[in-house]
Amino acid sequence: MNNETINKAKENMEKSIKVFQKNLASIRAGVANAGLLEGVKVDYYGAPTPLTQMSSVTIPEPRVLLITPYDVNSLDDIEHALLASNLGLTPANDGKVIRLVIPQLTGERREEIAKQVGKEAEEAKIAVRNVRRDAMNALKRQEKDDEITEDEQRNLEKQVQKVTDDATKKIDELAEAKRKEITQA
Repeated sequence: MNNETINKAKENMEKSIKVFQKNLASIRAGVANAGLLEGVKVDYYGAPTPLTQMSSVTIPEPRVLLITPYDVNSLDDIEHALLASNLGLTPANDGKVIRLVIPQLTGERREEIAKQVGKEAEEAKIAVRNVRRDAMNALKRQEKDDEITEDEQRNLEKQVQKVTDDATKKIDELAEAKRKEITQA
């Protein structure tokens, strides 16, 4: 009957987790990861085009990203886009492909990145808690409008809390996995 509110909350929490995962993928951990290039846009014939749509990205070695453009004439544009991005990596252009070498992380840089992961995790948890708040308010409104009974409201609130706890646990697990990746890279 009123699982609609819970389903909507679950769906929105899953979206928050997906955004968190995408943000984690863009955090450099000292190993090559194609997700680093996710947000890079190349000015291609006057239109900002995602780098991943105009080239193939491979990982020939653990610390190297190899970018092979579908159109060799776009190599310079790709190089400029990489330099303009906030990746902090210098592209090596050999006329056919671009290599991005990911440097070894220092202990200090690892700590900074781990803090960034923690910050991203906290933002994701806040988003999840906001979804929970909205769901709880919706249930209170439904009870007030006599759409559900007080007992049903309490029961549904427990279900919303369980969904929230599960989402929070998933965020913690993802953050911990990323921290391990950073410290072991």
